[in-house]
Amino acid sequence: MAKKTRNTKQKEIILKQIGEIKSFFTAEDIYGKVSSIDKGLGIATVYRFLKDLKKEEKLHSYSCNRKTIYSIDDKNHSHFICEKCNKTIHLDLQSIDFFKSRIKGEVCHFQLDVYGICEECSKKKK
Repeated sequence: MAKKTRNTKQKEIILKQIGEIKSFFTAEDIYGKVSSIDKGLGIATVYRFLKDLKKEEKLHSYSCNRKTIYSIDDKNHSHFICEKCNKTIHLDLQSIDFFKSRIKGEVCHFQLDVYGICEECSKKKK
């Protein structure tokens, strides 16, 4: 039997704030917005609710700079990471067509991390 969750005022506040964000966000971003609206709403409530939304497939999560980030859209999140200076550059990849023949099933969203040497570090070697 599926666990029923209550629709509380706090959840409604969190959902409203998530709906106003057009990009990626962290739990801390949401907490910063909702804590000024409801002083009794704690960061643990935000984390739990985001986890529930992810489980219900209403939210997508990614890893970025050792933090979990979220999106309500099935956006893709990709990085180029320099192995010398650890600089992270966000990449705007819209497709992974080159993988399609190897993937059985349907791709919802993806995260891809590409490692190499950034332009600045490459110039230092010369």
